[in-house]
Amino acid sequence: MEETTERTDLTLFSEKMKELKQQIASVIVGQECTVDLVLTTILANGHALLEGVPGVAKTLLARLTSRLIDADFSRVQFTPDLMPSDVLGTTVFNMQTSAFDFHRGPIFADMVLVDEINRAPAKTQSALFEVMEERQITIDGATYKMGDLYTILATQNPVEQEGTYKLPEAQLDRFLVKITMDYPSLEEEISILERHHTNAKLVKLDDIRPVITRDELLSLRKLTSSVFVDPTLLRYIALIIQQTRTSKAVFLGASPRASVAMLQASKAYALLQGRDFVTPEDIKFVAPYVLQHRLILTAEAEMEGYSAIKVTQRLIDKVEVPK
Repeated sequence: MEETTERTDLTLFSEKMKELKQQIASVIVGQECTVDLVLTTILANGHALLEGVPGVAKTLLARLTSRLIDADFSRVQFTPDLMPSDVLGTTVFNMQTSAFDFHRGPIFADMVLVDEINRAPAKTQSALFEVMEERQITIDGATYKMGDLYTILATQNPVEQEGTYKLPEAQLDRFLVKITMDYPSLEEEISILERHHTNAKLVKLDDIRPVITRDELLSLRKLTSSVFVDPTLLRYIALIIQQTRTSKAVFLGASPRASVAMLQASKAYALLQGRDFVTPEDIKFVAPYVLQHRLILTAEAEMEGYSAIKVTQRLIDKVEVPK
């Protein structure tokens, strides 16, 4: 009897995810892999960092995803003069009650878009440390809890660009995945131009209606705990993490938080594929995105032109895939 219920749940799950993807595709051309990773992050109860040059639809994807979920949405534009209180909120003296009232900042919502996160200095970036990990903030000795759905989708420009600050390692580690959004292919670019030229196929963000409620998403998220993971796959994840700590190209390897993140992401990704069990391919798919922002390469590796994603891919390939 239990099996039947689970299959029904997965059918509902698949329908909702298919509808979400269709709505996103009606606005954004291509980027299927990125969309899968963003949905995986939300299901795995994590935060996502989207990196790419200006104009590749990072902010649009984050706003669109939030709009499709019937939940509270907030957007914070990070700038060089932004202060922590501008993000978290501040206490203000109330003349009528002769007491201090707390005015909530934009960080209080179910889905928070932190736009161009690396445009603000470290002081403001570190304001997000507690809320990303503990889902709460502490101001003047008082603690304020966030909702169960709480998810941060952050965008950033590549660090080589003008006016950007490097994110602290401790903050990068709090992101479940880092997704690099590339330029569209020639065909995709032509399709974008056609949509804008005719205007007929252009779906406006204001016309988008939510396809999933907050409660539905939370109940679907609970399904990740029932996804089956074979013990050999747990060992596979641990071996990949161990590789990052012993590689000569890596100065600082991944922490246990990374191995837990890889497990959670692979379970959520398996569900997204309509399965209630994890395969080695699920782990291989999510691993580079879970690891690339957590590794610090040695100076030699960087001088030889290696990138974190390339090193990560090599380390994964070194580990024998369980049969």
